[in-house]
Amino acid sequence: MPIRSMTGFAQAKGQLNNIGFTLSIKSVNHRFLDLHFRLPANADALEMTLRRVLKEKLARGHVDVNLSFDQGGGALALNRPLVTAYVQAFRAAAAEVGIAAEPDLNAVFRLPGALDGGSGPLNEELAPAVLPKLEEALHLLNRMREEEGRGMERELRERMAHLSSACDEVKKHRDAVVKAYHERLKSRLQEWLGASVAQERIAQEAALLADRSDIHEELVRLENHVQHFLGLLDATGEVGKKLDFLLQEMNREANTLLSKTSGLTGDAVKITEAGLAMKADIEKAREQVQNIE
Repeated sequence: MPIRSMTGFAQAKGQLNNIGFTLSIKSVNHRFLDLHFRLPANADALEMTLRRVLKEKLARGHVDVNLSFDQGGGALALNRPLVTAYVQAFRAAAAEVGIAAEPDLNAVFRLPGALDGGSGPLNEELAPAVLPKLEEALHLLNRMREEEGRGMERELRERMAHLSSACDEVKKHRDAVVKAYHERLKSRLQEWLGASVAQERIAQEAALLADRSDIHEELVRLENHVQHFLGLLDATGEVGKKLDFLLQEMNREANTLLSKTSGLTGDAVKITEAGLAMKADIEKAREQVQNIE
């Protein structure tokens, strides 16, 4: 399965007992699979079936499923027990809190089952007619999400290429870090002691300080994370959470690299510039990954 976005929309139309219906599916990004249904009042069993199929076909996302029937201009019957019970409950609540208010019939009629277009399809008739249309809508939805996913994948690969280039740039200037620490330490020792200091001592102290501030491990981990990230882009299944975790780790390494090289001058400044460019690419990649299934 290719990389898929969590954003998409699709609908399919069908007929049942000469009554047209429309099944629509809309999905947006979400940490988990969050299903919501708007179905006819007599579709309790159908909802369970739709929920099972959607869990098999989708991994993540906030998904709204809407099934509506075309009444074809027929007369609508009022569900008197339901509407009466609602109006009575509304008036009782208004009297209890001491306010003068009447229920809005427009709101009442939007209640599931408040208006009935006739006998309508029976519960057991819904699934055989709706399930094929669900498969059709899911196919269209996933095709849209895969198309958007291909664009996201191209950008993510470009971001990873930028990160690899930034790592190579940092490697070129690693020696400048030792030199910068050497000059800084020499200046401070001379300032503190007020006299000349043996070059051997300065070299030893600078080497020790540079070793503590070495960025080799951060570079190795960053490069490993990039390769793992690219491997996940080639993998199948749900990868969005894994990609997001890797980007968090990349950001951690970039922050450590910057903290170890802060305040340096000369050629070592180029390491800071490369580190900032890394963070910018990581952040842009995270924006894309947040919408990957």
